[in-house]
Amino acid sequence: MPLVDIRIVDPEMKNVPCDGKSTGEIVVRAPWLTQGYHEHPEASEILWQGGYLLTNDIAHMSGDGYLQITDGIKDVIKTGGEWISSLELEDIITQAAGVKEVAVIGIKDDKWGERPLALVVRDPRAVQPPTADEIRSFVGTFADSGIISKYGMPHSIRFVDELDKTSVGKLDKKALRLRYAQG
Repeated sequence: MPLVDIRIVDPEMKNVPCDGKSTGEIVVRAPWLTQGYHEHPEASEILWQGGYLLTNDIAHMSGDGYLQITDGIKDVIKTGGEWISSLELEDIITQAAGVKEVAVIGIKDDKWGERPLALVVRDPRAVQPPTADEIRSFVGTFADSGIISKYGMPHSIRFVDELDKTSVGKLDKKALRLRYAQG
């Protein structure tokens, strides 16, 4: 778009490769973007780091300029210096037999910073409910084929009766992180 400068950057505001795989935060600048928050200069300064508006969205860009948003920065899991998309893991786990619904959140890990925790609601119509090992094995096929990285495998799988939702029916990851933060 004319007059729009959009980049995908790492935490140091350096461009990540436009290879369709390397992820980073979307930053943008354009004449019509907000200049900041009314009467909140500190928040405005954080919003506009390095002369770009930080969107809090994680994405990757192909070499020919196609941008794919993969997650929100609050929902991405940071493990060993790498970002894992909770949405991508949720999509994969939902495909496993006997899974009705899933939410993936990051839980604190002393060695890696965070590790993925999968909160799984079993499908009550399933002939045989899935086990944690079966789900891990299913997700492992995606890691073995290179669709996700091996460090993206869920550290823990916890079966729950239901997942917290917002008033509009979306997963309430904030509530889930508060409830399950201690693992």
